[in-house]
Amino acid sequence: MKTLTLSILLGLAVAVYCMPVSQITGQDESFAKNYLTKFFNLTEEEGPAVRRGISPLNKKLAEMQRFFGLQITGSLDADTLAMMKKPRCGVPDEQVARFSTFGNNLKWQKNSLTYRIENYTPDMSVAEVDDSIDKALQVWAKVTPLRFTRIYSGIADIMISFGRGAHGDYYPFDGPDGTLAHAFAPSAGIGGDAHFDEDETFTFRSNTGYVLFMVAAHEFGHSLGLSHSEDPGALMYPVYSYSNPDTYVLPQDDINGIQSLYGRNPNPVGPRPTAPTTPDACDSTMVLDAVATLRGEMLFFKDRFFWRNHPQSNTPQQTLITNFWPNAPVDIDAAYESQQSDHVLLFKGHKVWAFSGYDLVSGYPKPISSFGLPKTVKKVDAALYDEQSGKTLFFVGSEYYSYDEATKKMDEGFPKQVDETFLGMTSKVTAALQHGGYTYLYSGPQMFEYAMWSGRLYRVLRNSYFLPCTKY
Repeated sequence: MKTLTLSILLGLAVAVYCMPVSQITGQDESFAKNYLTKFFNLTEEEGPAVRRGISPLNKKLAEMQRFFGLQITGSLDADTLAMMKKPRCGVPDEQVARFSTFGNNLKWQKNSLTYRIENYTPDMSVAEVDDSIDKALQVWAKVTPLRFTRIYSGIADIMISFGRGAHGDYYPFDGPDGTLAHAFAPSAGIGGDAHFDEDETFTFRSNTGYVLFMVAAHEFGHSLGLSHSEDPGALMYPVYSYSNPDTYVLPQDDINGIQSLYGRNPNPVGPRPTAPTTPDACDSTMVLDAVATLRGEMLFFKDRFFWRNHPQSNTPQQTLITNFWPNAPVDIDAAYESQQSDHVLLFKGHKVWAFSGYDLVSGYPKPISSFGLPKTVKKVDAALYDEQSGKTLFFVGSEYYSYDEATKKMDEGFPKQVDETFLGMTSKVTAALQHGGYTYLYSGPQMFEYAMWSGRLYRVLRNSYFLPCTKY
């Protein structure tokens, strides 16, 4: 057996999205204090900050809010508490950066590493576990000089096991849906080892449980020397996200991190798929896929992600679409909120998905022709709900259609040319939003502000008008 040496415990947890709470109770405050003590090194030491009126609790709340992209208030609010209550990993999140490594760039001092699978989960076949572990290690081998060899006895660099509760390393697991797994940073003894919680349900491909490949790939990042990343699209982000193992491509943030430790793969095999990157709200050239509202918030969609932003906040929160709506498409074409049905509708290609809260509405996805759009329309470029009239506008190329949400029928006399109603809008509408009595039509990185129905153009703005850049 390996001996226990000083190392950092890391874990991986699934994101469970909670509805905001209306009041903060004393129990919530106690929970928050314990959370910050565990994950952000909160202490009660008296010091200059306390004497100036800035308590350690307020300071750590601000650090936590900054890390997760929440509005930085330094106080406990509903969004912050909801984030704290998501099952999560055991590593402190004090470093605010994209990829991050352990102190002093802790890494293996060799490129040939061994691994051993000590036991198996009954959730999967032996062959499925073997395949998942091998593929998870190859995620890192493809972009570095690292090579992994499996051994079947003795002590390997990376010992892999399944266990529940107290399982021999002084860091007991917590039962279903909490910490899914943990791993130890490179070092002698227990360093590099990865442990998986047997109280979870691991799967080979299905998203009804936790895909072992995804959990293991994250944990092996820790085994090789990576800490967590604040990039919500990174494999090393602290929360679990489902991805299809057959099509998974390591994101660029993780590539940057692991190559900072071990360098590039000197012998890559064939052309590698383009590594996905996370959209940046500070990119002035970014063209949004869609914009919508959700119960007073604004939603900005791009690729696999969307930002949530309340008009009174300057700190939009970025997350994966499928973390919020597991059954939703990505790279969508259009979106809008129907206040008639209290649904958010997402369009991609010839289909539309409707969500009530986080749940897919029964009967969806449906063809977009169910709205009465001609079958010649293959996709919707943008959608806009007008609260006053109860009409939804569907923008398709240089034309738009008007749909009556009350009668569930397309209005007569459509399509019309966009520039007939919205004067000067001669380019393609790529996203649309109504806010504060004005209509905002996006075209590329610009946004055109109109008075609804009068067609008067007031201003031409940048995307950042509602989606602010939050770099410090």
